[in-house]
Amino acid sequence: MKRKILIVLLCIILVALAVIGYFVFTDMQQESKLRTELFELYELSNAENIDIDEINNRLDRITTKGEYAKVEDAFKSYLRENFNNSIQIAEILNDNRITTLLSVENYKEDGKDFIESKKYITTTKAELENCKTKYKEFFTEEKAMSYINNKELDSYYIDLYKQKLIGDIEDGAENNVVESSIDEVISILNTTEKVLNFLSENPNSWEINGENIVFNSESLSAQYDELINSL
Repeated sequence: MKRKILIVLLCIILVALAVIGYFVFTDMQQESKLRTELFELYELSNAENIDIDEINNRLDRITTKGEYAKVEDAFKSYLRENFNNSIQIAEILNDNRITTLLSVENYKEDGKDFIESKKYITTTKAELENCKTKYKEFFTEEKAMSYINNKELDSYYIDLYKQKLIGDIEDGAENNVVESSIDEVISILNTTEKVLNFLSENPNSWEINGENIVFNSESLSAQYDELINSL
């Protein structure tokens, strides 16, 4: 009788160990899949030629199951908003119109009041300031953790998200580079705005002669040159 009880207990223990082993193996498999997916995302975002469509496809899919799917969804939601904001920043910084505002062609097309040019400068500066604020927020622990705090996950998964996926996001030289680039373009737009204001305030004192702007006063010409040289 005792032997039968021992056999039953042994069977129960073996079944329990098998179940535990299955879940441990499954967990390890899911965590490995998550890490692989995010590593590939990192590789795509750091490629020489970034495939935006492929990155968006990866961000829109969930490759894991169970609690890991919640972690993946949280992290990809964080990445998606950050990525979209970064794309907007890049598009503004690379907008060719910024470099043509003080061209002879623009003086001809939008002078002498420069209504459209000034409107563009005001809108672009506001967009850049807004993007910079969002960018800085994304690299704070509070913002990063906001994507997972409402998932009702055990501490293990929250720690996985925080320690292994997010890491020390507040310590990055790249963040300063992006913010400096934004500030530099805003500074250029501010000076450009001063030039256009100067021209629109003195509409009868200048004209376009061929490919050059010509003033009827040496004093105004010197003021214009000083503004241009401050760029």
